[in-house]
Amino acid sequence: MAEFTLDLNEDQKQVRDWLNGFARNVMRPAAAEWDEREETPWPVIQEAAKLGIYSLDFYAQQFFDPTGLGIPMTMEELFWGDAGIALSIVGTGLAAVGVIANGTEEQIGTWIPQMYGDTDDVKVAAFCSSEPDAGSDVSAMRTRAVYDEARDEWVLNGTKTWATNGGIANVHVVVAVVDPDLGSKGHASFIVPPRTPGLSQGQKFRKHGIRASHTAEVVLEDVRVPGTCLLGGKEKLDERLARARERAGAGGERVRNAAMATFEASRPAVGAMAVGTARAAYEEALEYAMTREQFGRPVIDNQGVAFQLADMRTQIDAARLLVWRASWMATAGKPFTAAEGSMSKLFASETAKKVTAQAIQILGGNGYTREYPVERMHRDAAIYTIFEGTSEIQRLVIARTLSGMPIR
Repeated sequence: MAEFTLDLNEDQKQVRDWLNGFARNVMRPAAAEWDEREETPWPVIQEAAKLGIYSLDFYAQQFFDPTGLGIPMTMEELFWGDAGIALSIVGTGLAAVGVIANGTEEQIGTWIPQMYGDTDDVKVAAFCSSEPDAGSDVSAMRTRAVYDEARDEWVLNGTKTWATNGGIANVHVVVAVVDPDLGSKGHASFIVPPRTPGLSQGQKFRKHGIRASHTAEVVLEDVRVPGTCLLGGKEKLDERLARARERAGAGGERVRNAAMATFEASRPAVGAMAVGTARAAYEEALEYAMTREQFGRPVIDNQGVAFQLADMRTQIDAARLLVWRASWMATAGKPFTAAEGSMSKLFASETAKKVTAQAIQILGGNGYTREYPVERMHRDAAIYTIFEGTSEIQRLVIARTLSGMPIR
């Protein structure tokens, strides 16, 4: 395990600069168009695939970076380019991680390539977990998976919502209830292969921000998948459910806290996305304030503007430090004794909302128009305080971790 350092090594700097070039030269020129179209930017994803950015190999290399900084660095640079397009590029990774975390080697080898496709025919994948009545409260999930032993098939029924790439994905990874009595411990994940009957796209959401990322409902009506599509296999599932029943009898709260710790480790990546958007807005505001003249002098000559920029940069750097700390801790296997993962996501997402709003204020009327990108960045930033756990949920997780009390 590498010692903690704030200095990127030469390899990391090369990757960062490479990503920054792609974000600057490919993503940014296309950002306004795809935001207006509210469609998946297939040409940009294909270009990312040709360069090796849209691939499991690239994200695996960053994930296994011994410093823990590979993923947050990648997320910051791509989301600095444009949040909507970036989410279209990294969204497949959510499903891929679900398979890698729970699947067998055979399942990983079979399904991951089908999620990404190839440079001539790129594909995307969808991770389907949230439901209309089960967002933050995963124990309220209703999508059921029932085993048909005679045919060795699982039958899925339910509706998923807020699914990135939902309905347009080549491969869907669906979380469903197999034992309702065990709450979140009674869930399992399933692969739904391409063109499986019964899976359809429901409502496509027209969103406030991240419009270039496709978000929709996924409807499952008697969807039958082979037994081999249960991630991890049935024997492993049966063993896990048996252990969960024993632990639930001994103390269910302890089981839920262990599950919460798993989610905690993924939140710094979202914090890094927020840092990228905040940094982009800050840089636009700084450039504008230094070149725009009012009353015969640059806008930044006004202390009211200069102090705002000073606060914006300070908050961005503080957010990045929290993200890097949590990412390093996760890679080093250090426990989040103060919910450091949630801390990083909370502070970074709130910073992105605040900084993008301040950027609009500094640009004045221009900032409120779509002629300048800070208007889009402000709309995009709103999502960070909502997905992967709202800011309210992050505060609840932090408070419970600090106090050990079941705060409600």
